[in-house]
Amino acid sequence: MEKTTEKKEIAEKDIENVLKILENFSETETSRMKIQISGEEKPEQVERTYHYGRCDVGSPWAKGECYDLPEED
Repeated sequence: MEKTTEKKEIAEKDIENVLKILENFSETETSRMKIQISGEEKPEQVERTYHYGRCDVGSPWAKGECYDLPEED
């Protein structure tokens, strides 16, 4: 029976952690969040990356027009 209690405590803590993540995220101006669980990362480590998804459709970069590098002659 101890294992069941232990699992329940872990699950409740996980729920609290997810709620904390969502509360903190809602205070930012970022519109998307993807959560991936990894056994390789340190606990509570957060990594932000740029999303190259549908929001870039029609952008110069998506059209193959590099606008931020100097042109070569």
